[in-house]
Amino acid sequence: MSAKSEPGNESRLATIATMPMETLAQAVERLTAAGYRDDFRAERGGLRAVGTGCVHEPESLVIEEVVRFEGASDPQDEAVLFALRCEIHGTKGTYVVAYGPSIDPLDAEMVRRLTDGRRR
Repeated sequence: MSAKSEPGNESRLATIATMPMETLAQAVERLTAAGYRDDFRAERGGLRAVGTGCVHEPESLVIEEVVRFEGASDPQDEAVLFALRCEIHGTKGTYVVAYGPSIDPLDAEMVRRLTDGRRR
């Protein structure tokens, strides 16, 4: 049964459909306010926390939230924002990568090595 055919869901679905979508900038701002203050960048040795300069093994970073963005008309505008926490140092920050076929091979490797700590 689809959600649309369930009684009483029409108004809830209409509300969800009219909610403004969070932009990448808004998501980064929200996560920064929540304590994810550092920015991570991929390097050959791991993910560098730009603010501290510390390079982290991706396996020591735990994904706490994932936000995916899709361009309105251009598939090249796809991106993923990760909220990461280092289990060793306690560093919290964000990591933004292209999504889909345009992902940089180094970013793809780093994402593959991250630990998913989100509850299922």
